[in-house]
Amino acid sequence: MDARTYPAKATPKSLRTRARILDAAMRLFAEVGYHAATNAMIADQAKLTRGAMLYHFASREELVEAAVTHIEVERARLFERAADPAAAAGMDAAEHAIDAYWKLLHTRPFAAFAELEAAARTDPMLRERLAAAQSAFDHAQLGGDRFGALVQAGADPRFQASRDLGRFLLEGLAKGAMTYDEPARRARLLAVVKRAVRMLNRKGDIQELWTE
Repeated sequence: MDARTYPAKATPKSLRTRARILDAAMRLFAEVGYHAATNAMIADQAKLTRGAMLYHFASREELVEAAVTHIEVERARLFERAADPAAAAGMDAAEHAIDAYWKLLHTRPFAAFAELEAAARTDPMLRERLAAAQSAFDHAQLGGDRFGALVQAGADPRFQASRDLGRFLLEGLAKGAMTYDEPARRARLLAVVKRAVRMLNRKGDIQELWTE
């Protein structure tokens, strides 16, 4: 359900307030972390009293469920926007998708969702609330209505492997901690990811993963 659709409290003012709360939650999850972003802190960030926020979200569980949906809606919007511009003339479509997804991983909605996934490892309630959103995003690689334009490359196992390789390597790289020479190391890894994805996408091509 879209985080802004609440029949019981669907006045324009109420919807605006809920959206403000959920934006505050997303921002704090990304900036200070899921556990540090208490309901009281979220209420303060949204410029509400704790009592006013309780009118919209009576419990942590209710707030988290709505926040997950809100963040996923925002991720979908960014993904759709990233898929709109076509790859520049002469640029490989897979390389364009890799660059676009790398940028997305550093936006607030993607950073907030990554934080929730990390926290969910030891939080059963959060893990349960995230499951549907994670499944939807994973299946979207196959060419769903919201995400397909950016990542479609065919449905056979080879192309699936190319999508998974690019996606999970980029997500791991975004979460990793490089303590020295970060720009150069990151650039080399991104170049290798692009070459590996091209090798999988182009049947019959023989290429080297590492070039001098």
